[in-house]
Amino acid sequence: MESHIGVSRKIENEGERQRLRRIVEEFNQKNEGVIVRTAGVGKSRAELQADLEFLRSLWQKIRQKAEGLKGPALVQKDLDLVFRLFRDLFTRDVARLVVDSPPEYERCLEFTESLFPDLRSLLYLYTEDEPIFKSFGIEKEIEKALRPKVWLKSGGYIVVEETEALVSIDVNTGRYVGKHDFEETVFRTNLEAAREIARQVRLRDLGGIIIIDFIDMARQEHRDKVVIELKEVLKPDRSPTNVSLLSDLGLVEMTRKRVKQGLIRSISQACPACGGTGAVRALPSIAHQILREVEWQLYRRKPPQVRIRAHPDVTAWLKAEEAEVIEALQQQYGGEISLAAEESWPPAKYQLQEG
Repeated sequence: MESHIGVSRKIENEGERQRLRRIVEEFNQKNEGVIVRTAGVGKSRAELQADLEFLRSLWQKIRQKAEGLKGPALVQKDLDLVFRLFRDLFTRDVARLVVDSPPEYERCLEFTESLFPDLRSLLYLYTEDEPIFKSFGIEKEIEKALRPKVWLKSGGYIVVEETEALVSIDVNTGRYVGKHDFEETVFRTNLEAAREIARQVRLRDLGGIIIIDFIDMARQEHRDKVVIELKEVLKPDRSPTNVSLLSDLGLVEMTRKRVKQGLIRSISQACPACGGTGAVRALPSIAHQILREVEWQLYRRKPPQVRIRAHPDVTAWLKAEEAEVIEALQQQYGGEISLAAEESWPPAKYQLQEG
């Protein structure tokens, strides 16, 4: 078998293709084939070397296991979540890996000692009484990640809105107005926002087209520095990103490879009341629609009674605000109109029953 190095055709930048090929050539061994996937775009020499060493170690374990098995037998299956963390995230840049399950901790120890013995000291078994997510503040971070508004330390904030077509991120000064130079205030806010945007993009796993509306800056040097800062803080991102120049309107268009569903879509569902739109019809609008239908029934069908079944807030509104209209309809068409509150119904649901 001859040595082979391949680079994914999806990596179109020729300069990047040559860079990746040169790096892999340094590590490629005799009779070894290597294919660099799109996930390798922008990765450093150390990252690529660590990934290759991991694969070599895994291949040796597979071979050893296969030699001791009698077919048919399972030789290898895809790694579970714990081991995927080791493969993709557990490096010397990690301060520590904390595990709250003794059996999983033992598996981690075994895996580390066989593949990454120098990282053994970074493993810790969590034994406290408080749940691990609560102890490390992860539950609060998850709750924050579900909110559109993210506050900055300076007092400014960003607003993240996801739609089917794109993600919009708006930057605002908020409470931060500075002391003297407003242009400098805007610049500092945008710099801080750029850093937080990079964090939120990774945390929420945002993908596709992302439009960032920075606060308008008058000086070109400030615009350039904000874009440079954004590109710099996005470099550690494992998903490939591309950032455009800052327009005269203060807009930056960037793209990020969408690998899977974002955080919000993966851990939440559409609101049953509004269907995911974030808004429901106002009570007066619902009440007026009900009364239009009641009038139509009284006029066309002439029933002796029409019973309105609806949410308590709707029936309360009809009693308090539309009593004269209801009385006028009863007088005009001769039918009785009654109200029945349904506690379990959403506000927009109602039903008319003829009696």
